[in-house]
Amino acid sequence: MTGDAPDARPDAASDEKELELRFFATFRAAVGQKELHRAFDADATVGDVLAGIESEYPELAGELLDDDGDIGPQLSVLKNGREVVHLNGPETELDAGDRVSVFPPVAGG
Repeated sequence: MTGDAPDARPDAASDEKELELRFFATFRAAVGQKELHRAFDADATVGDVLAGIESEYPELAGELLDDDGDIGPQLSVLKNGREVVHLNGPETELDAGDRVSVFPPVAGG
């Protein structure tokens, strides 16, 4: 195939969506800031976003998703303020502009 063929892909911007990612407590320390804005594939789910975060920040590897791709135990992940375990878990779909908030397990007494 030559480089003369027109690109059949739609505009790259339509293939992605930008999300607001918010981190709390020890996760904020690992990321180095409270809030990030990142572009993800248009069909990215909460699980895809968490996997991307683990990939980008090695100190979070294995902290967000378990070996089966499920959200870690006692972890709170919210989509626009709603706990994703009450939606569709890691398969929860996301729209451009959504806010994903990630809270580590909380212990105390």
